[in-house]
This record gives sequence, C-alpha cells and structure tokens, in this order.
Amino acid sequence: MTPESPVRTVAAHQERLSLPWWAWPAAFVGGAILATELMLGLPELPVWLPYAVLLPLSLLILAPLSRLRVEVTPDEFRVDDARLPVEFVSGVVALDAAGKREALGVGAHPLAFVVQRAWIGPAVQVLLDDPADPTPFWVVSTRHPVELATALLEVSRRARAERA
Repeated sequence: MTPESPVRTVAAHQERLSLPWWAWPAAFVGGAILATELMLGLPELPVWLPYAVLLPLSLLILAPLSRLRVEVTPDEFRVDDARLPVEFVSGVVALDAAGKREALGVGAHPLAFVVQRAWIGPAVQVLLDDPADPTPFWVVSTRHPVELATALLEVSRRARAERA
C-alpha cells in the first residue's frame, strides 16, 4: 500500500462510476412492490410499516454502488481503495463493451484484478510489470476508456523516466 502524500496532487483523470439515473426509481418501485406484498400477506402489520422500512432501505442499498472512484494521479492509479504505483504500468488497452466481455470471459486470467460495473460498457485493461506481484493486469470499468488510458500511459511514462 502506498502511503498518502501530505500535499494534495492534481489528478490527471478522475471519475465516479455512479449508477444510471433509472436505477433509483427502479429500486423505489421494487421496494414499493415488496412493501405492498408484505402489507397484503401480513394483515396484522400496520399498513404503513412495510413502506416506512422498505422504501428507504431500497434506496440505501444503492448508495454504496455509486461511490466508486477511478483516479490517476502523478504517483498512482486509484480504483476505490486499491492503489497501483504508476511505475509498474507497462501498457493500457481501452476496451469497448465487447472487448471487456472478452477480457472477463472464459479465457480471463484467474489472478487478474477486476473492478467492473455491469451498467458501464467500456473498460480499460492495465498491463503490469511488477516481478513481486503475481497480478498480470487490472480490468477497470470506465465511461471514458480512451481518456483514462491516455492519462495513465502519460503518467506512467513520466514515472518510468524519473526512475531510470
């Protein structure tokens, strides 16, 4: 784990992998349907109780799914809590939805680090060159694969040049 630097650095690329807008009303409708089922199936419960519990709960369940951040700083590539020093990045491939499906399909490497969101089609595949780490590559969902790949390659080249 790379220690946090005391000075805040400007990110070369930053995005939040949030849910699509339609997920929130869909969760609310799902909670309402489940509350109605419980109200009809358990007549001894007060009518308001299933709605008071399940409607907020259905929205709270989605909140953690919208907090994932992807960020490239001059020192590291951050995906949520995972941190990768950029000097170990040997290559980056921008993947469309079909490419992501292929990278995560039957032939996927079992030691690969994967952070994917099903509602986000594109991704990047980050190839690693770290002899101490058995992880061959990272696959990370992103809405802007070309921008992320470009930023990561640029920062990685700078870090490798400074190390050499």
